Amino acid sequence: MLATPEVALALFIGSIGGVIIGAIPGVGAAVAIAILLPATFALPPIVGLTMLLGIYGSSMYGGSLPAILINTPGTPVNALTTYDGHPMTQRGEALRALGLAYGASFIGGILSILALILLSPVLARVAPMFGSREIFLAALLGIVLVIIAHRGQTFAAGSLAAFGILLGTVGLEPVKYTQRFTYGFEFLTSGIDLIVVVTGVFALSQAFVLLVEPDQAPERQRVEGNMFKALLGVFGFKRIAVAGSGFGTLMGIIPGVGEFTAQFLTYTYAQKTSKTPELFGKGNPEGLVASESANNAVPAAAMIPLLALGIPGEALTAMMLSVFYVHNVVPGPGLFRDNMDFIYALYTSMILLNVIVVIFVCLASNWLMRIIRIPTRFLGMTILLLSFIGIYSLRNSITDCAIGAGFGLLGLVLKRQNLPIVPVILGMVLGGIMEVKLRAAMARVKSPLDFVDRPIAAIIAAAIVLLIAGHIWGLIRERRAALPEAAHDHDIHDSHTR
Repeated sequence: MLATPEVALALFIGSIGGVIIGAIPGVGAAVAIAILLPATFALPPIVGLTMLLGIYGSSMYGGSLPAILINTPGTPVNALTTYDGHPMTQRGEALRALGLAYGASFIGGILSILALILLSPVLARVAPMFGSREIFLAALLGIVLVIIAHRGQTFAAGSLAAFGILLGTVGLEPVKYTQRFTYGFEFLTSGIDLIVVVTGVFALSQAFVLLVEPDQAPERQRVEGNMFKALLGVFGFKRIAVAGSGFGTLMGIIPGVGEFTAQFLTYTYAQKTSKTPELFGKGNPEGLVASESANNAVPAAAMIPLLALGIPGEALTAMMLSVFYVHNVVPGPGLFRDNMDFIYALYTSMILLNVIVVIFVCLASNWLMRIIRIPTRFLGMTILLLSFIGIYSLRNSITDCAIGAGFGLLGLVLKRQNLPIVPVILGMVLGGIMEVKLRAAMARVKSPLDFVDRPIAAIIAAAIVLLIAGHIWGLIRERRAALPEAAHDHDIHDSHTR
């Protein structure tokens, strides 16, 4: 399956294209995948997925380059890299910082793929035990985790997830094909396309952001020295690189958690176990290795719930799910039973992607710095044009372009208000899964307790209840802690007034 020119080209485009996209501040993997998604529908599934996975994984390699050299993260995930990466550059250690970042990313990527391969036999045995009600509860658990993960924005995340579920119900319902929420408009009969929403809220909104902000072109920085030799320096921090890979793999498996949680857990662990914790944030190599190993371990691990249950953990795997469905490849228990050759081809391509990327970034770091200097408004216009071409090519529909533009404006508002976008996409995807599985399960369910009469269903239901209860208890404790402080401040204010 891998030994074809199409897959080789997809490996090359995905890996190198992802690095370039990640290195340009303001673009990121989500924007690139949203633009390319319509094109992948015409490709064989292994080719399309290889390209998208390449962009997803390699963008983080590219994102570390501007984060370290010019203190501007190429992707949001590389924000933590600036804490220790840029201070190292200011000390004249740019080559060492880049070598450590690339080495840590490579270790994180490879170890998480190996974990994925070792977990495959376990997944193949466990996945057939998931019936309709278990998958419904797992999707519900995914929604709950996504909402709880946005700490401090729980209400906003819940509302946006509910909005995503609502969007997924527009059009013909999946059982009796009656119309819902169409209000007599013909263009709503076929529903609101997930790709149109994804392209709108990620790509078009980013284009609008770049167009309305002042034009910028960062100064170029050169890196001198042997990058391959610098890359080997990561083996001096093996413990932290392995810990980061472990945290990244674990957080990738849990839906809705993602790179940021993995990074902060690893960074905190590295700081607490370091001999020089006071240097973190001031150019400590341990902090750099912690953040880069964790974020690059997540993409491969995020494929576990997608492949085993057909449940995406975050927005990028939700986009990949649509590629599976277009080609009638259904993720879940049957995939491990009937298509293990496809699964192993996917794993092998992910290992090859990491090898290609690490060779490319070692050879082309100075060349990539030239690409970073693209003016932001030119970049915005390019993203705008490519996004509308991608949306129009789906169904040759100007109406889809108008809907996409509407969601682009919604994405712009959400970004300006620092509100999360991911819950909207996961609401659309997981809401559709929940509806289909709930209606299939209802034929065999006589009472609510029948939903939890099987071990896996009971465990997932208990996890949902415990998570919600734990979150509410955490909010109550925070509120109780805040009340004495507020009363104390009030007393001080009163004494000053008197």
